[in-house]
Amino acid sequence: MSNTNSKEPGRARALLSTADFRLLRRALESHAKSTEDREELAKINALHHRLGNYT
Repeated sequence: MSNTNSKEPGRARALLSTADFRLLRRALESHAKSTEDREELAKINALHHRLGNYT
């Protein structure tokens, strides 16, 4: 007899779609063009690169 009241979590769902990642990348590109702070630009570039790995 199996236990139907299992406490195991359900299957995980993606939080963001591929289209969401593309939109975020475009927003970062736009923001990077208007940013003169080198430290912030480095962070933007790193995030842009990481998001690119998912599209």
